Amino acid sequence: MVGIAELRARKGKMSQRELAEKLGTTQTSISNWEKDPLSMNASNIVKMAIFFGVSSDDILGIEKKEKAPV
Repeated sequence: MVGIAELRARKGKMSQRELAEKLGTTQTSISNWEKDPLSMNASNIVKMAIFFGVSSDDILGIEKKEKAPV
């Protein structure tokens, strides 16, 4: 599972404040989303996914499971 903090680290150790400026939000919001990504609204999920070049599943911490055989 990839979290927001890990994605920030991959972007050259970007701070919460720097990410907030890029997304037009506050550092407090970034902090809250890192603790509870499901608290984000759809618009911010999309902005963050586009910014990091990942899926919304990655932003929300949703792990893909292999399909069980039928």
